[in-house]
Amino acid sequence: MRTRVKICGFTQVENAVVAAKMGVDAIGLVFYRPSPRNVQIDQAAAIAKVLPAFVSVVALFVDEQRRVIEQVLEQVAVDVIQFHGDESAEYCRSFGKPYIKAIAMRQGVDLKVLAEQYHDATGLLLDAYDSKAKGGTGSCFNWDMIPEQCALPIILAGGLTPANARQAIQQVRPYALDVSSGVESEKGIKDVDKMAALIKEVNAGDRSN
Repeated sequence: MRTRVKICGFTQVENAVVAAKMGVDAIGLVFYRPSPRNVQIDQAAAIAKVLPAFVSVVALFVDEQRRVIEQVLEQVAVDVIQFHGDESAEYCRSFGKPYIKAIAMRQGVDLKVLAEQYHDATGLLLDAYDSKAKGGTGSCFNWDMIPEQCALPIILAGGLTPANARQAIQQVRPYALDVSSGVESEKGIKDVDKMAALIKEVNAGDRSN
C-alpha cells in the first residue's frame, strides 16, 4: 500500500501549489490563532481554490467554537476537518464532514478505546504530547506505543522529517504521514527542497516494505 502524505501548516499559495505538483495528497490549513501557521479565511480560500483535483484540503481546529468552524466551511473548499483538541466524538461528527481526530500520545492512551469512540473518523492522527502546544512542535514520540492493529487508519505525525520518514514507514506502516515543521525553512513557510526530499524518502520507504 502506498503511504499517503499530508503536509500541514501552509500559509502561501505558491508553496501549496508546488507541494501538490510534487504529489502531496493533502494540504493542511491551520485555523488556530496561537499557532504561527494560523491562516485567515481569505488566505485559506485562495490556497484551496488553486489546488488541482485529488488533492484534499484539511482544515485544522483546536477546541474551536461551532460558529467559527461553520464560517470557515462556508467560505473555504474544505474536504476534511482535523480536530486537534479535546473535542468529543459527537462534536466532531456534528458538522457532517469527514473528519480526522488527533490524539496526543502519552502514557495511558488506549487507541482501541479511542477508535471505538471516534468510530466514524476517517483516521486517527497520532502526534507527540506537549502540555504547552497543540502540534507542530517538531517532537517525536515513542512509536512503540502504537499497536500493530487499529480499527482506524493511522496517520503518523510528530517530528517527522525527510531524515526519518523512511524509518517511520518501515516501523509503523501507517496509512499516512503528516509533516509540518520538518519541511519548513521557517514556521509557516515550506522549503521546496525539503518537501521534495520527503516525497523521495516516502517512496523509498514504500518500495522497501
